[in-house]
Amino acid sequence: MKILIAADMEGVTGVVCWDHVSPAHPEYARFRRLMTNDVNAAIRGACDAGADEVLISDGHSSGRNILIEALDPRARLRSGSPSPLSMVSGVETGVDGVALVGYHARIGVENAILEHTWSDERVAALRINGQFTGETGLNAAICGHFGAPILMISGDQTVCAEAQALLGDVETAVVKIATGRMSAECFPPAVTEQRIYEAAFRAVTRLSRGEVPPPLRLPAPLTMEIDFVQSEMADKASQLPGSTREGRTLRYVAADILTMFQAFRCALALAR
Repeated sequence: MKILIAADMEGVTGVVCWDHVSPAHPEYARFRRLMTNDVNAAIRGACDAGADEVLISDGHSSGRNILIEALDPRARLRSGSPSPLSMVSGVETGVDGVALVGYHARIGVENAILEHTWSDERVAALRINGQFTGETGLNAAICGHFGAPILMISGDQTVCAEAQALLGDVETAVVKIATGRMSAECFPPAVTEQRIYEAAFRAVTRLSRGEVPPPLRLPAPLTMEIDFVQSEMADKASQLPGSTREGRTLRYVAADILTMFQAFRCALALAR
């Protein structure tokens, strides 16, 4: 079995504020090591359950966060940015399942550490076919395009609930209980790494038995709506060919999720 572990940082053990995930801040060094440790726990769980190939996608910001010198040697690391599929780079190579580690909830929900959807500076909301969607849903849909189911997720209690509401009975590892956007009751690494290990072990065991939820496949055509934080951003993004604009909202209709994702990234680049 080949497993992709797609890692973000806001949902990593102990993270509660932007300083923890920003390379320019002194505390970042601590938390990139904690991110690496969370990923290693997922690798151990997946391998102990029978995975014979594990690929890691470093999906936070520049994609240069995970410490390769501290990474479990049974895995390979996709690092750097930009890459065509961004946070789930590698799913196009053909994987049997995907584990989401260190994820955060979508923009606009309560009790969710650093909740946002791609860019809290630009995106006030993302809807696909009328449904509010965060990074969990967006990346799950991209994985679904390639036939890969989401097996597990780790992060705060809110993103774990978001994943199960969208995807069904995926395994979860709650590493902190968010009490606000930048406050949480955090569990120590000895606890969280065991939770992530156990969730990954259960997830890959279920995969081997054919007992996981199906891949997320969104019905085409896909109508994407981006609510920008400022109207100036919508002014800029509306230069995207094929898009329409109303107020701060940009609308784009795509034939498939990959085309929609390309349009999404282009719109956000224009909106800078």
